[in-house]
Amino acid sequence: MSYQTPSQALEVLYEIKKSKFHSFAACAPDRETAMELLAQKKAQYPDARHHCWAYLLGRPDMPVSVACSDDGEPSGTAGKPILNVLQHKDVGDVMLIVTRYFGGIKLGAGGLVRAYSSAAQQVMENLGVTQHISLDEITVNADFKHEQFIRHWVTQQQGEVSDCQYSHQVTMTVALPSPEIDAFTAMCRNQGISLIPKT
Repeated sequence: MSYQTPSQALEVLYEIKKSKFHSFAACAPDRETAMELLAQKKAQYPDARHHCWAYLLGRPDMPVSVACSDDGEPSGTAGKPILNVLQHKDVGDVMLIVTRYFGGIKLGAGGLVRAYSSAAQQVMENLGVTQHISLDEITVNADFKHEQFIRHWVTQQQGEVSDCQYSHQVTMTVALPSPEIDAFTAMCRNQGISLIPKT
């Protein structure tokens, strides 16, 4: 299953009633990366009042994990609106942080929701994306004469050889896009290459 992920980080400035909202989005394949990005933003804007954020990890239609934080803003006025934007954008593995500098004019709860939504929306509309293809792993035992053939076949299908061990035969673990697994299995059977069942 392939899905879109951010191709590079992007930051956009949104201003309303003298409050400045720096919205930043970047690729985050896991929570650790997302929290690292948050730490970097806090270091970049140490005097900002709020660093509100949301992330969506994995496929946008079936995320592995989602989370958000209001970071001191009234409950539900920042993190949830940011997450709501992410959930409607068809982009996975994404961390979105909105850093706010208060401009002296209170926006009220409704105003905050609109401001954080708009800031998140702007960065997502301008964010470059790339196609992420999820790969399935399969392990085979092959004669040495088949190794180059397998490597070539796997590369042609946008896959990769993730592990290779040599004994009396070569044991190869290959990662392939899900739709190619059946064709690979059939090709191995035709060539007399044995498949190792997953344990």
